[in-house]
Amino acid sequence: MVTIRNLKKSYKGFPVLRGLSMDINDGDVYGFLGRNGCGKTTTMNIICGVIPKDSGEVEIGGGKPVMIGYLPESPAIPAYMTAREYLEYIAACSNYDGDIKKRTNEVLETVGLRDAADRRTKGFSRGMTQRLGMGAAIFKDPELLIFDEPTSALDPQGRSEVISIIDRLKGMGSTIVLSTHILSDVERVANRIGIVNGGTIAEEGDMKAILRKYSGDVISLSVRNLTQEQKLELLKVKFANAEFNNDTGVFRFGGFTGSAENGTEDAARQLIKLAADNGMVLENFTIGTATLEEVFGKVVG
Repeated sequence: MVTIRNLKKSYKGFPVLRGLSMDINDGDVYGFLGRNGCGKTTTMNIICGVIPKDSGEVEIGGGKPVMIGYLPESPAIPAYMTAREYLEYIAACSNYDGDIKKRTNEVLETVGLRDAADRRTKGFSRGMTQRLGMGAAIFKDPELLIFDEPTSALDPQGRSEVISIIDRLKGMGSTIVLSTHILSDVERVANRIGIVNGGTIAEEGDMKAILRKYSGDVISLSVRNLTQEQKLELLKVKFANAEFNNDTGVFRFGGFTGSAENGTEDAARQLIKLAADNGMVLENFTIGTATLEEVFGKVVG
């Protein structure tokens, strides 16, 4: 859907993008991540044609015309309009040639504002305003959606509502670029990520593969009535990372050897056998990956 190669952009002589390259596939929910000021919004504005690039290549839709829906971080919505009036205004501005009333009702339903359709936006919460902005972005059913900090400054309920809408759009086959500092939200909906650092893409690819690359899987286990001898036996296991939390009584093992496909399974068998051989009763045994926040910290320092 989007191919960018060696993109550069400077402001008053200060380089923001220093040769950024990235690929967004059709149907992706692409988590576009990075620190403040790293060039994410600049990149999205260049994709949308809002600002020009200095140099580099940006190809959208393989050269075919592609409609883009864009949600800025703080959408400016006239306070005197109702939600319905605003979407009808968007339809007029974009020369929508379908049934405006029908489409307006569909969009209001999608973003969860059907019951607030005829309320003035002046009284909307920040979450409702963000959802109405998303409604404007999706009104003409664009092939590519770009959401810049859609959950910024929202309370947990507002965040959950916005992420649920993104998840719904994902299920409808939309290609979405999602920029946010709330990495747990990205983990919920994104299948691919790109992390910007120093004006370039420092890491990009399938999110699960990147989580494995930087952290490997982590095995956590707890033992009922753990004795000191059993604790010492478990801590003899040679993994790259092995620790015991005295407060929770939980062991965490990571950095497994073996192939990417079976390293974790081999480690799990080894730990279960060790527990059985030493008369341990496992209360809990789980396998999970590290968080995106941990990976982000490693990539950008």
